[in-house]
Amino acid sequence: MSEVAPALLVVDDNEDNRFTLTERLKREGYRNVVCASNGREALKLLATRPFDLVLLDITMPEMDGYQVLEHLKADTTLRNIPVVMISAVDEIESVARCVGLGAEDYLAKPFNAVLLRARVAACLEKKKLRDQEAVYTQQIENEKRRADELLYAILPPGAVRELKATNEVRPRRYNEVAVLFCDIVGFTSYCDENPPEKVVEDLQALIGEYERIVRQHEMEKIKTIGDAFMATAGLFNSVPDPVFASLQCGLDMVTASRRIEPKWEVRVGVQFGPVVAGIIGQRQYVFDLWGDTVNVASRIAAYANPGTVATSGATWLRIRERGRGRSLGFVEIKGKGRIELIECLELH
Repeated sequence: MSEVAPALLVVDDNEDNRFTLTERLKREGYRNVVCASNGREALKLLATRPFDLVLLDITMPEMDGYQVLEHLKADTTLRNIPVVMISAVDEIESVARCVGLGAEDYLAKPFNAVLLRARVAACLEKKKLRDQEAVYTQQIENEKRRADELLYAILPPGAVRELKATNEVRPRRYNEVAVLFCDIVGFTSYCDENPPEKVVEDLQALIGEYERIVRQHEMEKIKTIGDAFMATAGLFNSVPDPVFASLQCGLDMVTASRRIEPKWEVRVGVQFGPVVAGIIGQRQYVFDLWGDTVNVASRIAAYANPGTVATSGATWLRIRERGRGRSLGFVEIKGKGRIELIECLELH
């Protein structure tokens, strides 16, 4: 595919000068040459179409070369167009002033063919290199944005912020975190009875709504495991009341699951306590949590009734003045012994 011919704009109030310069440029192979008889006409042309080089006379009525040059360099869309000043031999001081204002080079009248060829070619080559640099810079920015989007798809926002700030996510213990598990009742049988495309489509719609609800409560999605959804409150983001936020999030997830087809019932378990968090793996790595708090939250979800949110009695004590609950009795949790389960009926 052939390159587009560079567009040149010749600005001079003298018709003979315009004709002479245009003809010389054409002899050098530049066919896309446009002329303007004054500064105002030149600015109008520059505003309506792209140019690769401006050859600008200094002495013109109404708007001289200085004013045109200042306008070009002040305009963020035009400032990178190289400008070659056209000057008489006795205007060298004026040329120096123009170079100080941002002009790329100058041509003296009468025009010398060798200098014309060299200076126009050099200016166009610089413009081409600057344009390529701008394209490469934009490509790098696009790749960086895609990399960021990928990171945010893999890691919680807080982990991404730490990774970008320190180039790592250090494993550490967090002492006051609410962990939420939500799983779908009867999901396995649903998978057996429906084509895979429908299963994934329905699950994607529900998970997308869960992600919105989690953000709404300033919580952080950690991961999905099959049909189970895991989120935290108080891990990276400071949340005034992590337990309250998680229970309310769970109630909203129950409501959402009943609204979105196929209107699944879900069970939600919430537990508050310390967790260990970090990144595991060197390829296809994941951010994960470990500890009793995580295990208990998962088991509470398994014990909860369909369409409800449950937590432990110890966790419920943290918000008992702000909600109404119902005891589900005591259950045996591996490694923890017997704990009381509380079903969250409402929060206020």
